[in-house]
Amino acid sequence: MAQLITNWSQEIPEKEWAVYQAVIDEAMSRKIPFALGGAFAVATYTGCWRNTKDLDLYVLPEHKDRMIAMLGELGLEDYYATKAYDRWWIYRATRDGTIVDVIWAMANHRAQIDDLWMSGPEVTLHGRRLKSLPAEALLWDKLYIMQRERCDWPDVLNLLYYAGPHVNWEYLLSRIGEDTPLLAGALSVFRWMSPGRAQVFPAWLWQKVGLAPGGMSAEQPDFEKRRVDLLDRRPWFGPERARLEPAA
Repeated sequence: MAQLITNWSQEIPEKEWAVYQAVIDEAMSRKIPFALGGAFAVATYTGCWRNTKDLDLYVLPEHKDRMIAMLGELGLEDYYATKAYDRWWIYRATRDGTIVDVIWAMANHRAQIDDLWMSGPEVTLHGRRLKSLPAEALLWDKLYIMQRERCDWPDVLNLLYYAGPHVNWEYLLSRIGEDTPLLAGALSVFRWMSPGRAQVFPAWLWQKVGLAPGGMSAEQPDFEKRRVDLLDRRPWFGPERARLEPAA
């Protein structure tokens, strides 16, 4: 299991946390099971908080109606009137400019949320023990988010850096199935960016996705820095100090 990082929770703005706290506490009180996704789940693995001004709560389809009704009782309003969205997989609610998303399927309609998504590690968030999405589910989901307006591959690359050595790759590949070339693309980019970190991934994985395992020497941190700077000179892998951290 990857070591989870929780000090990022102090960076959540108080106004937004007030809304999130009300939702989380009420869901826990009503025993509605959920897992943290989005920026909360990514920060759990990377320690890097990116304020997206929303909270993603993943639920099994059979719990979505209870969660949606609860949001209404807490005074959150449907966001659809402000900006239309695909109701097949998500319900978006808002209060005081803060958004809470209830998600029960993948945005591309690839699959509905099942027990895999609810099997992640627990993380302590302002004194609350909450379930986070497992790295396998995050990677599977975010690989497909590559749109004109949004691309989640930076999250994918960060997840590979921090959680990659601990991922259940056999299980993830079984879920991805015929879309394995998409994962191969992300792994190829990651290996170029951080060859030292990629070296600790299982050798069979590279062969399975059709990439030669050779040529991945554990480069010096300054070499890695030069490569990632070609894409963005701001820190890539979480905090700046983590970017220069050698492979474990």
